[in-house]
Amino acid sequence: MAAAAAVLSPASRAADPAESSSRADRPEAPAAVVVRPGDSLWSLAERHRPDRDPVVVVDEIRRLNGMDGYLVYVGQRLLVPTDR
Repeated sequence: MAAAAAVLSPASRAADPAESSSRADRPEAPAAVVVRPGDSLWSLAERHRPDRDPVVVVDEIRRLNGMDGYLVYVGQRLLVPTDR
């Protein structure tokens, strides 16, 4: 009986409208990208979050990656915010 409750419990939570709406409010995990030739924080911000102000996204990229400055290097792996 406990096994049935354990199996059915996650399914019932998935159908709970309150739970699914709270998931929609949570930001998605950042995506990892590799810096390509010609990339800058600004171009990464515009490419990955075109719906938002690039100044805000650049600051978020810097925060996610613990960056003090604004320089990026080809081959560097960075976390970028995503809405997906």
